[in-house]
Amino acid sequence: MDIQTLRIGTSGATLEAESWGASADPPVLLIAGTSCTRDWWPPEFCRLLVARGCRVIRYDQRDTGAASLWPVGQPDYTLDDMVIDAIAILDSLGEDRAHVVGFSQGGWVAQLLALDHPDRMSSMTLISSRPTPHGAADPDLPEVSERLLAGWEAISEPDWDDEAAVIDFYVENERLLAGDEFDADAARRICSAAVARSVDARTAGNHPYMRSVPRWRERLSQITVPTAVFHGTADPLFPLENGSALAQEIPGASFTALTRVGHEFPSATWPAVVEHVSRQVRGHA
Repeated sequence: MDIQTLRIGTSGATLEAESWGASADPPVLLIAGTSCTRDWWPPEFCRLLVARGCRVIRYDQRDTGAASLWPVGQPDYTLDDMVIDAIAILDSLGEDRAHVVGFSQGGWVAQLLALDHPDRMSSMTLISSRPTPHGAADPDLPEVSERLLAGWEAISEPDWDDEAAVIDFYVENERLLAGDEFDADAARRICSAAVARSVDARTAGNHPYMRSVPRWRERLSQITVPTAVFHGTADPLFPLENGSALAQEIPGASFTALTRVGHEFPSATWPAVVEHVSRQVRGHA
């Protein structure tokens, strides 16, 4: 399979991206969640999309993997900068527009892209996301579960110079975010790959501290991009109502509840997402 790795300059940063599949195929841009490298989109998932005739693009966001890093706790950028990053990646690959799949925080970037640059998107798929950024949820939406808060309170920060300890720390975080079932082996493969490629794993924690942007929830009714929302029924970080709110407030959006799934993207959910994206790609062929 043709996999191309690129270093891409954008607004005040350098990113590292991968393009999977034939350059002539319709592009699908994958945007990962908070603090996540491109490894959170597993190769097996990418191959499923490539097999359906897609050009799959995944990348390290600012402060993750092999991308530009900021001092710990001092990220000098916003979600708007991350939207510019996504556009820079498409530009570098010679793509006018893409089918965009955003997980969690990646869904925020996708929503802003749909609002401010709809000409760069063919469709939008939101997984485990919500209509508001880091911080407290809106009063009409449920907050983070008490179970997750207690779990975070019990985790000790690792020795960041001990790669094995950092991997264990990440895996435990994934366990806390999972739903009724947890694939520890799959989580460890992802976390191991991410840590091995990261210049400094500590900086990934900068994302929740990025500078704020204006609210966009009140603008969701302006989105014209075809949209699908997938959300786990057992999501402890952004409970299910967050996903249903997105589907209700984005015109024409579909909604799929992922039974027993938490704030995660387990392999059992891939067929539904791949089938949806493939239909969108065929519809724009």
